[in-house]
Amino acid sequence: MMNDGRLKLHADLLQILGSNNVYFQPPESTKITYPAIIYSRSDIEKTHAADNVYGQNIKYKVTVVDHDPDSEIVERLLAFKFAVFDRHFVVNGLNHDQFTVSYIK
Repeated sequence: MMNDGRLKLHADLLQILGSNNVYFQPPESTKITYPAIIYSRSDIEKTHAADNVYGQNIKYKVTVVDHDPDSEIVERLLAFKFAVFDRHFVVNGLNHDQFTVSYIK
């Protein structure tokens, strides 16, 4: 199931962050506590073979949000073997570091 990979990713992100401030597609009404990791599914690549789906690469957009521009959380996520850094930006004094994280199913 697609959910299995996401739940594994969620557990990995909780460990990387070191707190429970990990949010999957939070609604705008959610009060987010920082530092935090916010993530959502961004893409699914399918591999075909012999007219069948052979595998799926599920990608997630993962954003570390922290007041600290030199956040250790970014370094820990960079060490995560499935993460690729995409970009950094600042909104309302909060640093956002975005990654693409892939889980092959």
